Amino acid sequence: MAVKIRLARAGAKKAPFYRIVVADSRSPRDGRFIEILGRYNPRTQPSTVELDVEKTKAWVAKGAELTETAAKLLKIAETPAEEAPKPRAAAPSKKAQAKAAAKPAEEKAKAAAKPAEEAPAEEPAAEEPAAEEAPAGDEPAGE
Repeated sequence: MAVKIRLARAGAKKAPFYRIVVADSRSPRDGRFIEILGRYNPRTQPSTVELDVEKTKAWVAKGAELTETAAKLLKIAETPAEEAPKPRAAAPSKKAQAKAAAKPAEEKAKAAAKPAEEAPAEEPAAEEPAAEEAPAGDEPAGE
């Protein structure tokens, strides 16, 4: 009996997740299996891989063959989270790049129009020292 470590599909239509299982090579993909070793969810960002590495290595030592995908997932599960490859971000489209380039120009034009508004904001700071010069013992007579 040839035993393989492979993926068995589960989940809803167009929303798959996979179990990493040990199964007889003659059984169907989603059919009978010997043991569940872990789970793989490609729909999360980044993909989630939960795999019992010790059990997997024990099955390999007994003669189980890893499929290509299962071998890749084992390699990912063995590497610590800090060293795991990070997913590449999609490159922004040309339209998004043009929009980002236009923003600094708009901000410069707005900044040039606002110097008159910024000047009064500096004047109240000059008035504050005058308030400190008043004697501390004076209290308002409106008690």
